[in-house]
Amino acid sequence: MGTAVHYPRPVHLQAAYASLGHAPGSFPHAERACERVLSMPLFPEMTIEQAEYAAQALAEIVGAR
Repeated sequence: MGTAVHYPRPVHLQAAYASLGHAPGSFPHAERACERVLSMPLFPEMTIEQAEYAAQALAEIVGAR
């Protein structure tokens, strides 16, 4: 099952937006999310069973009960 981190740096800290002058700490919620968020598989044809499988697999990995 594939996973990815699509935004390892928040948008305001990416080079393309450097001219806006936002420093680390400007958007703390976005920065924290980038440290903690993992993108799960998602696509239009995904069945309920596939979504449940992905959710259960993640719950097992993180130790959720």
